[in-house]
Amino acid sequence: MEAEREALQITAKTIRATADELELEQPPAQALPDGAAYQQIMDVFEQERRPLRARDLCLALDLPILPKHTEGTRAKLKRLASLGFLDETEPGLFTQPRPQACTTPADQRP
Repeated sequence: MEAEREALQITAKTIRATADELELEQPPAQALPDGAAYQQIMDVFEQERRPLRARDLCLALDLPILPKHTEGTRAKLKRLASLGFLDETEPGLFTQPRPQACTTPADQRP
């Protein structure tokens, strides 16, 4: 059992060492939907760096707080979430996705 574990650790170390050298093709980044409003929304998220609701965005974009504006903004937020540009962490609350951290168990680190 100890020999198998040691062999696995050596294999994992070798894979990690060679993985950085591999040039893996990244899928092309998806383009933001057409329309200035989508870029403006993403700009607000970059500036605020916190979860926002449609109402918060309307305020940040100097839009009147009327149902037609908040519902239109909410629809755009939902579209951005469906495309992966935003996460809906709870109903109506949107945030930028966090980068996925690669976690390695401590006993497998070189």
